[in-house]
Amino acid sequence: MSNSDCLFCKIVEGQIPANIVGRNDDALAFTDINPKAPTHILIIPIEHIDSITDVRPEHANVLSEMFRLANDLANLQGVSESGFRLVVNNGPDAGQTVDHLHLHLLAGRNMTWPPG
Repeated sequence: MSNSDCLFCKIVEGQIPANIVGRNDDALAFTDINPKAPTHILIIPIEHIDSITDVRPEHANVLSEMFRLANDLANLQGVSESGFRLVVNNGPDAGQTVDHLHLHLLAGRNMTWPPG
């Protein structure tokens, strides 16, 4: 189920172009248009889920497939060995700017802690 006003749903439906780098039955991945690292990929569920706080038990497979796709892409990008970071922002104070659950896969540079 999609949300007709959602930017990411429009990408899933092919209404807005994106550099798609991976897909499975439950998730879609594309490069971020405003990258924060040399490798910056967004992994989204194909089903519209507003945020991590809207995840329900029935979304377990969707989350699993999002993480599986992230791992596959890290391997394909050659960053699995050196390391990568997965980030989920929830709400405006955390930096979530699109109300559609998404993972940021960040790699290709030294990551600091704490982030932000």
